[in-house]
Amino acid sequence: MEAALKRKRFNFRGSLCMPYGVFMALFVVLPLVLIIYYAFTDANGHFDLNNWKVVFQSVENWKVIGTTFLIAFSTTIICILIAYPIAYILSNKKFNKNAVLVYIFLLPMWINFVIRTNALKDLLNGITDLLFNVKLTSTHPYISIVIGMVYDYLPFAILPLYNQMLKMDKNQIEAASDLGANPFQVFIKTIIPMTIPGIISACMMTFMPTMSSYVIADKMSENSKMIIGTLIQNYFLKSTDKIAMHVGAVLSLVMLTIVGVTLLIEKLLTGKNASRKEGVW
Repeated sequence: MEAALKRKRFNFRGSLCMPYGVFMALFVVLPLVLIIYYAFTDANGHFDLNNWKVVFQSVENWKVIGTTFLIAFSTTIICILIAYPIAYILSNKKFNKNAVLVYIFLLPMWINFVIRTNALKDLLNGITDLLFNVKLTSTHPYISIVIGMVYDYLPFAILPLYNQMLKMDKNQIEAASDLGANPFQVFIKTIIPMTIPGIISACMMTFMPTMSSYVIADKMSENSKMIIGTLIQNYFLKSTDKIAMHVGAVLSLVMLTIVGVTLLIEKLLTGKNASRKEGVW
């Protein structure tokens, strides 16, 4: 009898998930279903694979996809190279005894990225115009895009590295030094292996938004260079072309596939790192 009453009792904790479930269904699942539908149908709603041919037979589309990947890859590498020493300094009490410094580096995340991008564009153009009498965003748009991406997504690389470095076992670092390892060997053989999960997370948190971000590319290149996000937007805005929206849906799936493969690689690398730790200990 008591078991039956418990089953009938209202599950309050479970009900708290309902708004989130409705939100996911309306704004994540339903748009994804519509993208898949448009990607595999023609203007009349009939099943058609011609949209995929239009995407993959276009040399221009391949150039845009390749450019997007190179920009995302370059941004990720530069962010890691800059964020790693910053995160190490912030997490080390020898160099940083005040948590305020951490908030100073994370403060730009509280400001809208469009405002930050416009401010950076004006600053770069002002400096290059003063020194070289040229505007960087007009003369070197790709360099400007990478600078803009790094500026906007650097905090996303610092945060996971900082959190991981706070968890480092300082005893291992001291033991390596006591056993005769020089600072370079300690860094390569002790510190980096302990921060691999943070490096992987920082790469993912930088690479994935860079792949899908097109506002920064538009602003920093004066609308002269396209990445895959801009290309998708252009296809969806072509109201005169009946299959443009369907081709844009295919490109959206291509971008989602790239992000999905990236997540799979992250999972495999994280799993290998976890199994390696279990094997050691």
